[in-house]
Amino acid sequence: MKIDVFKKTVAAFGAALLIGTAALPTVSAEERNVLDESIYDTLVDRFFNGTTENDQGADPTDNYDFNGGDFAGLQEKLEYIQDMGFTAVSIGPIFETATYDGRAVLTYGAIEDRFGTDKELKDMISAYHDADMEVYADFPLGGVSQDHEWASGREGWAVPAEDGESVDWDLENEEVQDALIDAAVTFAEETGIDGVRLTRFGDADTAFLDRMIAALKETSPSLVVFSDAPSEAEFDLDYDPAVMEILRSAFVEMDPDSSGMDELGLTDPPTMMFFDDLNTTRFTTEMVDRKMFPPTRWNVAATALFTLPGVPVMTYGSEIAVAGKEAPGTHPLHNFKTDEELKDHIADVNGIRNQSETLRTGDFELLHNDNGLIVYERSSDEETWVIVLNNTSETQRVDLTAEQLGEGKRLRALIDNNLVSQADSGEYRIVLDREAADLFIVEEDTGLNIPYIIAAILVYATFIGFIYMVWRKGKQRAKDGKAGKSKA
Repeated sequence: MKIDVFKKTVAAFGAALLIGTAALPTVSAEERNVLDESIYDTLVDRFFNGTTENDQGADPTDNYDFNGGDFAGLQEKLEYIQDMGFTAVSIGPIFETATYDGRAVLTYGAIEDRFGTDKELKDMISAYHDADMEVYADFPLGGVSQDHEWASGREGWAVPAEDGESVDWDLENEEVQDALIDAAVTFAEETGIDGVRLTRFGDADTAFLDRMIAALKETSPSLVVFSDAPSEAEFDLDYDPAVMEILRSAFVEMDPDSSGMDELGLTDPPTMMFFDDLNTTRFTTEMVDRKMFPPTRWNVAATALFTLPGVPVMTYGSEIAVAGKEAPGTHPLHNFKTDEELKDHIADVNGIRNQSETLRTGDFELLHNDNGLIVYERSSDEETWVIVLNNTSETQRVDLTAEQLGEGKRLRALIDNNLVSQADSGEYRIVLDREAADLFIVEEDTGLNIPYIIAAILVYATFIGFIYMVWRKGKQRAKDGKAGKSKA
């Protein structure tokens, strides 16, 4: 029993040595490009209520009403997001709005006062910048409120939307296009936002979208411009719903048909990697419908999310397994009753990604894919990683060849601290428990497990130090006892 405890302690020390300050980005926001980011996607009203002064009758028990979340809440909970390793937060549309989700825009010229003041917005953005994190916001190009100031003031600009409750803009009208571009540029300049997600643009002309992207980039070349729908426009990120479906199918249950993983790879622009978004059924719901245990499912899924090629995007509340089939049920007020084990796992894997340029930008090769047993490599001139995902109902072994990894290597696991050396027959045999995942760094096999040795020394040194302190205190107590008797 003591040996088992010792081994677990050594493993913990080894993981700490390998991961270190994993939650911190290794390059500053000014030096990062979009592939270096990992995005936490939320809505201002549904995150955290930092001050009641702007609540205006908000009701946190009513999914259809404003719940009270604000910029002050996002600022107060900055560390919560950062601790999970995210480098950017997306906060949805923040213009004056008739609905909690910000979509029913009333004007592009003012910020929703339920979310806070202009100063509170800038203070929040500054706080994230000080933490080396970025802030993105949405700019809806349609589906705005029927009471939008342009709807009645500018004839012919508005057309009824399909939902019958909002209006779209005539995006073929050049005056409308110019006005939208001017509004988006002004918004980016005045807020100092780091990224703009263009939403609800329907079948807008690609040339118009490219013109808007170019105008936004003129405000700041580093501004990230992306979308929530597929487009041929020159966005910095590719939104592909097929990728979401591939990931959901591969990780929603044990022993899945994971053949879709064969279609994943490096793309230009990078693909957004996500299991759900603010417009879809929550991934957790799919798990529950199949009678799966969400924290276990999410552990394997999160490992994939932060190690596959692309930019990971996680919808808020995934770390507490939020479920729901459609809005507003999919947009609950965050209760922060966190599954610490899942949150820590997200932090560890996302943090490792932050530390490794290879995991962010390196080459990708799928080495094995068979009904949930998935193995792939991320590599560069500096390092090679092997990620093993056993999304099956049984313990599995996978044999990787010397052709795949090279001769004389060893694989060091970062989660379970296992070592895999080349067998006499030439293979590298990796064994992983059911519903488990691990990351292996590929090294030259020197025959020595340096991190393990260092960890063992630290454990023994700590133990000896503890024994010494107990002995010293005991000796002091005995000495004090004798002195007391002498005085008596």
